[in-house]
This record gives sequence, C-alpha cells and structure tokens, in this order.
Amino acid sequence: PPNAPLRYRFSDAVDRYRREVLPTKSPDEQKRQWFQLQRWRDLLGDRFVDDVTPGAIARVRDQLMADPWGLAAATVVRYLAVLSHLYTVASSEWEWLETNPVRRVRRPKLPRGRVRFLDKDELSALLSACQRSEHPSLYPVVVLAVSTGMRKGEMLGLCWQDIDLVRNRITLEQTKNGDRRSVPLVGRARAVISEYARVRRIDTPLVFLSRRKPSVPADVRKPWAKAVETAELANFRFHDLRHSYASLLAQAGESMTTVRDLLGHSSLIVTSRYAHMFDHGLDDIGKRIPSFGAAFCDQNATKH
Repeated sequence: PPNAPLRYRFSDAVDRYRREVLPTKSPDEQKRQWFQLQRWRDLLGDRFVDDVTPGAIARVRDQLMADPWGLAAATVVRYLAVLSHLYTVASSEWEWLETNPVRRVRRPKLPRGRVRFLDKDELSALLSACQRSEHPSLYPVVVLAVSTGMRKGEMLGLCWQDIDLVRNRITLEQTKNGDRRSVPLVGRARAVISEYARVRRIDTPLVFLSRRKPSVPADVRKPWAKAVETAELANFRFHDLRHSYASLLAQAGESMTTVRDLLGHSSLIVTSRYAHMFDHGLDDIGKRIPSFGAAFCDQNATKH
C-alpha cells in the first residue's frame, strides 16, 4: 500500500551501524565488532529487522556456543552486547522499530574467572628460562608483564615514545577499554627496559619488533611456550602474568581500587576475581608466597 511504513532488512541495519556507529569506537572494538556483526548477519539471514524475535536471537546464541568451535560464554555475551546496541540505536535514533528484542534474551552465565599466579620458585624458574631464550624480546616482555600487569597486546604494541625513563612511566594511549592509562615503570622492569633501549633500532618506533620485519611487533608465542616448558610450569598461560602482578599488589597491601586502576579494568566487578587475595589478608598471602615480591620490591603502586 502507498502509505505503508517502510520496513528495513537486518542487513541494512548492520550496514548502517558499521557506517555511522563503529567509527566512533576504538580500532580494536571496530575490528572485533565488525566480525561479530557479520556473524549475526550470516546466522539471522536477510529477514526484516523487526522480524528478528527474541527466540531467533536465543537460537543463534545457543548455536554460537554449541558448534564444534563453540564460543566461550564471555564472548557470546559480547556478541549479544553489540547486537543489543545496534537495536537500541535502530529503535531510538533511526526509528526503524519500537523495541529492542535483545533485552528479552538471557545472557549465558559466566564462569568464575580463572586465577593462576606464580609463586616465588616458579617466578625464578620462568625468568631464568626467559633469560636463556634466543629471542631477544622474551625476557624484557615477561619482566614488564609481571612488573606492570600490562596485557600482551599492550606491550607488543609499545613504541619508544610511550616510554618515559625520566618520569618512570609508560603511557598507553589505546587500551582494551579504549581509555588512556599510565603505568609505573620502576624496579627490575625499568632496569631491563633501560638496558634494552641501548640497542634499539632507529628504523622503527616499536619497542619489541619482529627480527624479520622491523615494522611488525615481535611474535613471542613459540619462545614463550618453550620457556614455560623449560621452567616446568603447569597450567600457566601468558595472561596469568597479569594475575601474578595482582598478587604482588595484594602482597604489598594495595586496595582493590588501586589494582583496578593499574590493571586497567573497566570496573571493580572484573577486579573482584582477586577478592580472595585481599580477603586472606597480607599475612596469609606472605605465608603462601614468601618473599615473592623481593625481586620487584620497589614495584609499589604508590610510586606512580
């Protein structure tokens, strides 16, 4: 009928969201959410945007988690989050439909966060293995990780202009949460980075770079795996170095708020996975990981 309201396809909504909304987000978010929206588009088909029901969304949610390469619950929550924002914008700003169907879809229950951190002997064994590695970036990267709690991507993306050896800090212009963050650089980490700076290359701004292609960040996956095997660390991943840094802060008596700020968490909810470290109290932590922070004794949060 001539006066019938216009109806839009779900694919139209995805295209418009990509054009108008994604550019306002951080580069990492743009890449991640572009792919997530494409997956929704492939699985929901070319139906009208107001024909996408909560039931249809729930079926895709279950499909994302159940196939042989099923996504983790936390990842599916992020898939639902970007879809929900798309529908919020489509209903409130574009006026393409009345309500957001994603609000009626149950989110997967998130498992309790995994927390594995190094004890004194494990730390010593790991650092020793990294020092013996043939890869020149592995040892400084690992020292920096356990001394600052930085994410692997944040460290491998570092440029020399981000490091201030006078003010003893690293400035991260772009983080996972899209916020600018300052990280204290003291103790062993500062000494290692200062030494590393003496042999820096001048044809690239990167701190940790590929030996084959200086314009590309270093790939430390294989040397890291070898170091973990050499150190005989069981059930230990690179990301667990962040947990180890959190345990250092807890041992030093820092508050959960300080841990949140230094690790760059978006909220205390994320930091709460470390609550048991604070609940046990400093004395108990000292018994479980005696002198763990000795090598990093001046890596206190109060110095930034």
